[in-house]
Amino acid sequence: MEQFNRKKHWENIYQTKDQTDMSWFQPTPKTSLDFLKQFKVPTTAKIIDIGGGDSFLVDRLLDLGYKDITILDISEAALKKAKKRLKGRAKNVKWIVADATLFKPTEKYDFWHDRAAFHFLTQENEISHYLDTIQQSMNASGILVLGTFSEQGPTTCSGIAIKQYSETTMTQKLRPFFEKIKCITVDHKTPFDTNQNFVFCSFKKLQTA
Repeated sequence: MEQFNRKKHWENIYQTKDQTDMSWFQPTPKTSLDFLKQFKVPTTAKIIDIGGGDSFLVDRLLDLGYKDITILDISEAALKKAKKRLKGRAKNVKWIVADATLFKPTEKYDFWHDRAAFHFLTQENEISHYLDTIQQSMNASGILVLGTFSEQGPTTCSGIAIKQYSETTMTQKLRPFFEKIKCITVDHKTPFDTNQNFVFCSFKKLQTA
């Protein structure tokens, strides 16, 4: 049996589909922007968006005056689409092509955002490594926001099995390093007029002695 090639899969998705053919497409990422507003994240904050692809979050962050934005995605094709859309503004963003489970950050972040990348990690070793990376790569006062399919949401996405979470299971998974601030559930309306139920949780990094 051929081993699943995650990068090849996502490159193919972004090379063959338009943005509005993606179930996760949203013209305005309201939930993510609401978290930024809630925590009064300053425009000087170091922000990273994991699995950002060609999401419009980066456009909105630039519109709001954020100056230190990093977008990471496994698909180079996805990031090329975002850069093309942003035109000259793309130079104001740091772009990283990497698998989130293998990512080795070279700086620390104040706001770590992950909408619908984390739930694609289904192996415990990948999950643990990713959470270790986040913990090691966030500033002491940093905020983490994770959004995944809830237990009432889909069990697959783009032909791949995902790992559903509830407020309880997500909080338990992050407990060694992070303290929950709050969780919400959100229905995302896809371009195909279906609803996907997400759970979004915000966390702060636990202070170590």
